[in-house]
Amino acid sequence: MATEIERKFLVTGDGWRAAAHKRIPMRHGYLAPLGGAASVRVRIEGTQGKLNVKAAKVGMSRAEYEYDVPAAEVEEMLATLCSGLILKTRHYVTVGSHLWEVDEFEGDNAPLVVAEIELASEGEAFERPDWLGAEVTQEARYYNHALSLTPYSQWPRAG
Repeated sequence: MATEIERKFLVTGDGWRAAAHKRIPMRHGYLAPLGGAASVRVRIEGTQGKLNVKAAKVGMSRAEYEYDVPAAEVEEMLATLCSGLILKTRHYVTVGSHLWEVDEFEGDNAPLVVAEIELASEGEAFERPDWLGAEVTQEARYYNHALSLTPYSQWPRAG
């Protein structure tokens, strides 16, 4: 089984921007409703189409499968079959020996910025950049599928 081990953090400030060595715009939507055994989405990454299936659980480790799909077919699915469109730009930032994926959300999820790091094991050590904020790995509302249903702009704000 393919397993993803990933930690998710909020981002503070713009210190990561200068270090970003690659940026890819992304659009994705969901083919299966929230609440099932898996999150099933299609995504356009720049010009490439992807199908992604992840175990629908919150936490550091979960099953994940990803496949290339013709971009034209993904565009059709996004237009006709999907719910909850997510718009974001993924910025790739190397810190020490790890690659961080910094997702800058657009549309209804702006101005949310989240950083993710994939690890070889749950206990693997990594360098914490100074722009890294609170960890949100265990908070379901920060997962893309949840953001597709309840965008960041609709969250209650502290007064």
